[in-house]
Amino acid sequence: MSDYTMRENERVALYQKIHDHPLFKGTSESEFITFMTDCQLKHYQQSEKIVYFKTPNEGLFLVLEGKAEVFIESEKGLSVLLEVLQEDEIIGFSHIAHYLNQSVYPILKHRLDLEIVENSYCLQIPASVVKARLKDDAVREYVLKEIALRLGSVYASLGEQVKLGDEWGKSEPFVRRAIDLMSSPAITVQLTDSVKDIANVMIKNSISSVMVVDQNEQLVGIITEKDLVERVLGQGLPNSLCAVDIMTLKPFIASPHDHYYEILSIFYKNGIKHLPVVDGHALIGVITFQNLISKRDRGAMGILKTIEESSFDNLPVVKEAIYDVLTSLIGDEISTIHTLEIITKLYDRLARHCVKLAVQSLDKKGFGLPPVAFSWYQMGSGARGEQFMLTDQDHFLVYADITDVQKKTLVEDYFSLLGEEIVQHLEQVGYARCEGKMMANEEIWRGSISEWQQRLQEWSIKATDEHILLGYNFLSFRFLFGNVSLNKAFITMVQSQLKNAQTFLYYMAQQEQNKPIPQFEQSLFSLFKTRGRLDRIDIKLHALFPMHHCLQILGVLKNLTNQTPLQLLDGLVQTGEFSVGFANDIRHAYEVALKARIQLSWKKHLRGEMSSTEIKFDSIRRWERDELKTMLKTVQSLQAHLLAKL
Repeated sequence: MSDYTMRENERVALYQKIHDHPLFKGTSESEFITFMTDCQLKHYQQSEKIVYFKTPNEGLFLVLEGKAEVFIESEKGLSVLLEVLQEDEIIGFSHIAHYLNQSVYPILKHRLDLEIVENSYCLQIPASVVKARLKDDAVREYVLKEIALRLGSVYASLGEQVKLGDEWGKSEPFVRRAIDLMSSPAITVQLTDSVKDIANVMIKNSISSVMVVDQNEQLVGIITEKDLVERVLGQGLPNSLCAVDIMTLKPFIASPHDHYYEILSIFYKNGIKHLPVVDGHALIGVITFQNLISKRDRGAMGILKTIEESSFDNLPVVKEAIYDVLTSLIGDEISTIHTLEIITKLYDRLARHCVKLAVQSLDKKGFGLPPVAFSWYQMGSGARGEQFMLTDQDHFLVYADITDVQKKTLVEDYFSLLGEEIVQHLEQVGYARCEGKMMANEEIWRGSISEWQQRLQEWSIKATDEHILLGYNFLSFRFLFGNVSLNKAFITMVQSQLKNAQTFLYYMAQQEQNKPIPQFEQSLFSLFKTRGRLDRIDIKLHALFPMHHCLQILGVLKNLTNQTPLQLLDGLVQTGEFSVGFANDIRHAYEVALKARIQLSWKKHLRGEMSSTEIKFDSIRRWERDELKTMLKTVQSLQAHLLAKL
C-alpha cells in the first residue's frame, strides 16, 4: 500500500459511499461504525500489487474508485489474467458458498494477485462482516444478483476469447492492450475548424477520422468520413460549417489498459470503426477497426502447442516457431517493450518446459524424481525480460536444506545431474553454453539455501572484481520454475543478506563511478574512440549495462529483488527513490536502447552475420543519432543519481 495520507473530506465522502452501498445500506450508524472498524479502507497507487485470497477469511475486496486486474497464479508460478475490476465491483464471491457452509475453501493450489491499473480506493471486507451482512435478506438478494451477473460476464469473456482463439489463434500471452494497438498521436482539429479544413486534414494524413478537441486539448467529439458525407454533402450544406456543427459528441473511448477483446467488443456492440484512446483526460491515440484486425496476433495457439508437446528430439523446431512470431511482430511494428513481453512469455514457457523434460529424463534414467523441493532461476537478458533472440545460458538452482548427512550427498548428486540435464535441454533448443560457466551444472551455481547464503556472504566480504561481476549477474535473477514456498524463503534470505552487504554495494557503485557515461561536447561523433575514429557506440556497454547496474543497486537499497528493469522502475517510484517524471525518462531511454539493440541484431541475423552491439553512426539517420544522444544523457543522469548516494 502507498504512503498516501487520505484527507478528511475524502474519507468522509468514501465512508458515505460505502454506507450507501447495497452491502451496508440500511445499517444504523452504530452498526456501520462497528463494521468499518473491522474493514480496511486503503489507497493504492498505479502498478501496486496485492496478494489476495490466501485464506477465505479475507472476505470481499470492493473497488470504490479506480481499476484493478486480477491474476491467478498456479504452483508453477504461471500467471493468467482472470478479470478486470471496475469501480463498485467486488472480488471474493467464490467464498460465499464457504461462508454459507456449503463448500470447502475453493482455491487450494492457486493464488490470486491484484494489480492496480490506476490509483484506487479499495475496501477489504473480512469474512466476519460478510457473514453478518448475509443475514439481511436485501444483502443476500444483492449478492445473488451480483453472482449471477458475474457468472454471465465470465462466460461471455471466456466465450469471446475462445472464439478469438478459434478464428485467429489468440491466447493469453498475446492479449494486447490499447496502448500497443493505437496510432499515436491522434490527429486533431479545433471546434471552430471548417469542414473544408477538416477534409484537407484527412486527405493530407490519409486517415478516415479526426478527433475534435477544445482549447484545453480535451477530447469533445469525433468526425469521420461518413459524417462528412451524410451530414454535409448529403444534406447539400456549405463547407463553411465548423467541426462543432457536425461532430459526434462524447464518442466511445478506450483506456490505454483495455485489452484486445474488450476493444473488439466496443466496436461490435456499438457499430463504430474509430475509437479514441484516453488516459485520464489526455487524448493519447486512436484505434481503428481495420488497424485492430490487421495487427492481430498470428498462430499463438500453434506456438504454445508446439512448445508444450515438444520432446528433446524436436526442441530445435520451437526456436524457429518463436522466430516466426518475432518476424510477425517486427513486421507489424509492435512497440519494442510489448514485443519483448510477448517473446519473453514464449521463452519462459520454453525454459519451463525444458526443466520439466530434464526432470522427466532423470526419472526415466532411473534417478527418480527430485528428492527435495527445488527452484530454478534465470539470470541475464532472459531474467530481465530482454531476450530477443536465443543467446547463451545464464541460470542457477536452489534446493531445500538437508540435515541428514547421508541424504545430503544423494541430494547433491541428484541436482548435479539435473543441472547438466537442464543445460543439455536448453542447448538442444539453441541456447549456447555460457562461456563464463554461469549455469546450474556448475557447482557454484547450485546449492541449498544455506549454501547460497554462505556464497553471498563470501561475495560481500571479499569484494573482488570477480565477485562483483558474479553479483551483477546474480542480481538480475528471476524465478521461473519450481516450488513457490522455497522461492519465497530464498528471496527472504537474499534480501536479508543484501541488507548486511552495504560495503559490497558500495564497491559495485564505485565500479560505475570508474566507468562514467561519455560526456557530450560538440557532437555525438566526439564521444567514442574506436581505433582513433569517432564513429560508433556500443549500445550494451554505454547504455544497457550501466542502466541495469544502477537500477540493480538502487533496487537492492530499497529491498527490491527478483524483478525486471521495468518492475524495478515502478518499485523505485513507489518507494520514493525516483519521481514519476525521472522514471518516465529512464523508461523511454531504456526502450530506445533496446530498440536500437534489437534492430541491429535482427538485421545481422537476417544477413547471417555475427551478432554485435556496436552501432556505426554513418549507418543511421540524424534523428536516430539525436535520439541516442538524449538516451545516453538520461543514462548519465541515472548514474549520477546513484553516485550521489556514495
